[in-house]
Amino acid sequence: MTTVNLMKCACESCLCVVSIGEAMEKDGKYYCSHACADGHANEESCGNTGCGCC
Repeated sequence: MTTVNLMKCACESCLCVVSIGEAMEKDGKYYCSHACADGHANEESCGNTGCGCC
């Protein structure tokens, strides 16, 4: 059996891949940052270089 350790951030516009052990979990989904997990409520990006989410 294979265990998943990395996955794409659950934010649709985000390009980040996150470690499940370090990700922000919200409603059973994994996000790379608080901004993504909160749906970019304050129009802030995740802060990762090269990712244009928001």
